[in-house]
Amino acid sequence: MSDGYDLLVLGGGMAGLPVAMKCAYSGMEVALVEEDLLGGTCLNRGCIPTKTMLRSAEVANLARRSEEFGIDVDGPIEADLEAIVRRKDAIVESIREGAYENVEDNENLTLVEGRGVFESAHELRIGDRTLAVDRVVINTGACPARPPIDGLDEIEVLDSTDMLELDVVPDSLVVIGGGYVGCEYAQMYGRFGADVTVFQRGERLLPREEPAVSEVIEDVFADEGIDVRTETPVTSLASDGDVVIRADGPDGTVETTAAEVLLAAGRTPNTDGIGLEEAGVALDERGFVETADGFETTADGVYAIGDVSGPPMFTHSARDDADLLYRHLAKGEEVSTEGRVVPWAVFTDPQVGHVGLTEREAREAGHEVGIGRQDLAEQGKPKALGETEGFVKLVTDAETDELLGAHVVGEQGAEIVHELVLAIELGATAADVANTMHVHPTLPESINSAAGGVHRPS
Repeated sequence: MSDGYDLLVLGGGMAGLPVAMKCAYSGMEVALVEEDLLGGTCLNRGCIPTKTMLRSAEVANLARRSEEFGIDVDGPIEADLEAIVRRKDAIVESIREGAYENVEDNENLTLVEGRGVFESAHELRIGDRTLAVDRVVINTGACPARPPIDGLDEIEVLDSTDMLELDVVPDSLVVIGGGYVGCEYAQMYGRFGADVTVFQRGERLLPREEPAVSEVIEDVFADEGIDVRTETPVTSLASDGDVVIRADGPDGTVETTAAEVLLAAGRTPNTDGIGLEEAGVALDERGFVETADGFETTADGVYAIGDVSGPPMFTHSARDDADLLYRHLAKGEEVSTEGRVVPWAVFTDPQVGHVGLTEREAREAGHEVGIGRQDLAEQGKPKALGETEGFVKLVTDAETDELLGAHVVGEQGAEIVHELVLAIELGATAADVANTMHVHPTLPESINSAAGGVHRPS
């Protein structure tokens, strides 16, 4: 017997909130259970606040480069971190207020504040109240992982959330992890004035990207004074006033000290302590909720979407999860994520935009590969902007000319990649892109040139 709700959504993040809103608007009675703040990691601790602060870091960097553009800026450029954080908080709060207003205005949606814990597959306890429902959606997200490093539990280190709340720029910062989060924060705080060192276990930064993309970012970091130590996993942390960091490098043990340490070594799902075992919801070997292609878990009538169900762990893919599941729950459609085109970006400067297969992945999948590449340094608009680092690279099937992957590293790379996302979604060929007229002078002209380059001799 239900408590009058057709659906309970556990977690009000960027997948849980829209699926609850849409199902409620369709006429379903929905309970949305959230123990913290609506908007989840993206709005409160991730996408929006980090990009807001990265913009401040970009402005600081441009100010320091002002002489390149014939502009005289007197005096040193300093980051007022308190003011930067205030601006970030105001922007986040304005968006979050809109989320609460939308929930309040939805007559079929009830926000239940508190931690939801399964007592069975269709009963959840929130404080001293138990709700019984026929269908449940799990959207509890993920949090920063804590790898096995000696001394980690005895040392106060920062995670990505903590970095958004500092009021003073540390003199020195060590970043453990060279993925997306680690790279964005390393550059941000380097531009704010910290002396930054990045320790990366793998052989390069951003290991999911094309090797040449990693090379561009590493070169930019070197130019900005960020010390990058690849193939150098951190093995221990200790306190000596500052934090003492020891790592195993290619030439032996490396030791350094830093005022602060950021742990950016991946994310782990929020599945502990919510009674999944009582619900019969199985987890995979990494701790993510096991789901079928239509988001069903191993418990009948219980679904999982967003980061808690594993990669791809992006806000845009979580929102797509929400839309697909809404269509299934409210309209009875059969849905699937098979063949879904999922792009992503890294908001370093220059930005990285990625969709589809890398060259290596395409070859491993058995394709005869065609490649088109255009360096931004050879294009007019990047020269005018003073932003010539990077390139556009297209990966195609040499037989059919179909686009298999696209990789952009450069000014506004996360923005201009969307032309290529659409091209891949629609099954376009490199010739289709090459023959599409582009406005001159613009950054996307580089896409046009790279597409034409697929058919030029090497």
